[in-house]
Parts: sequence; C-alpha cells; structure tokens
Amino acid sequence: MDGIEMQLHAVAHSRAGDKGNRCNLSLIPYDPRLYPLLAEQVTEARVLDLFRHRGATRVTRHDLPLLHAFNFVVDDVLEGGVNGSLNLDGHGKSQSFRLLALTVVVPRDLAP
Repeated sequence: MDGIEMQLHAVAHSRAGDKGNRCNLSLIPYDPRLYPLLAEQVTEARVLDLFRHRGATRVTRHDLPLLHAFNFVVDDVLEGGVNGSLNLDGHGKSQSFRLLALTVVVPRDLAP
C-alpha cells in the first residue's frame, strides 16, 4: 500500500478508564473510512507489545463496527491499580496517549 506512516493521534482519538489493575482504552478514528485500516494494523499483539514493559499480560480488542471504534482491555498494566500502586497515574488516564503514539500507514488520500 502506498501510504504515509504517522502516529495514531493524527487520525484517531482515545480515552482511558480503569478497573483494578485493568485499563480500558477506546480508539476512534476521526474518519470512519479508516476503521478497516485500524482494524488491520492496531492488533492485540501490537498493543500488548506497547504495554509489556508495564507488566501487561493480555490485551483483548473489542470491535465496535457500528460505532467505527475499538475498545482495548489491557490486563495487569496498572501496577496493582489505584489503591495498590505507587505510580503517579494509578488510574491509567494517560495510557491513551501511549496508544496514540503507535504508528500506522495511512493511504495518501485518507491522510489528514
């Protein structure tokens, strides 16, 4: 595919939430036409590799095609969670920025 490599934040936005030692990350493309491309490139394995250094053990991706969105559930990533971690971000709110730093290749005609 002839395209441009760019960070996800150029083509999508994300929000984060937490429950215990688990982080939920939404991923929503600004342009719904990018949904299939993100489904192909932002895999569970890539997201797990991105968070492995924080102790993540599993990532589950939930596809929401009618919303053109994804929800990633990252297990064991919050160093015990808000009550058990000395981490400054025990809630995991900033982890959406880490996800948005992933790179994807976007076709030139869909690049911002």
